[in-house]
Amino acid sequence: MSDTEAAPAPKKKGKMKMILLIVVGVVVLLGGGIGAGLYAAGSGLVGGGGGGKHEEKEDPNKPHLVPKSEQKRAGEGGGEGGEHGGGGEGGGGEHGGGEGEAKEEHVGAPTPRGSGGEEYASNYYAMEKEFTANLQNSIHFVQVGVAISTPYDDKVINNLKTNDIAVRSAILMTLGDTTEDQVFTSGGKQQLQKRLASAINAVLKEKEGFGGISNVYFTNFVVQ
Repeated sequence: MSDTEAAPAPKKKGKMKMILLIVVGVVVLLGGGIGAGLYAAGSGLVGGGGGGKHEEKEDPNKPHLVPKSEQKRAGEGGGEGGEHGGGGEGGGGEHGGGEGEAKEEHVGAPTPRGSGGEEYASNYYAMEKEFTANLQNSIHFVQVGVAISTPYDDKVINNLKTNDIAVRSAILMTLGDTTEDQVFTSGGKQQLQKRLASAINAVLKEKEGFGGISNVYFTNFVVQ
């Protein structure tokens, strides 16, 4: 009887080994899952803190786009550089706006929204004093009043005022490079508007690190 009763012992050991193997396998799987989760979180594949891409904080000193819903209207007490209601900035002739600067210049020109007008407000500013310059290779000279528009807040206009002398110099040089053909046609005037916007933005980016001028308008245009 003693020999027959001792026989089942090896089976119990075999079962114990199987149980241990199963437990170890579960632990390994759980450990791998936790490790993979931590790696994914750390690499930014899933939400959570840790590494990965961090959202860039907006610079409070940088000009910000003004939504159309926040646009000031005439009579609301806007300052000299305030926003005076205006629809699109396009159009031809002396008062027509250009297309703004090229995208690579990052001036934030408003994006049309079809029949709904511009997405962002138009912040206007008329520069003090008119500009007078001789035309290129001509006996004629041109005298113009210049105003600008920007979809950004008053920081752009304040930058323009701060660098008034440098901006005026750039405008005069641009006018001096203008030919008679350009000032006697609507298309030529529109091209001049774009060149003036680019010249002003170049100065602002050099001095302040940011342009922001989308269009230039003529408040007066005389050729003599």
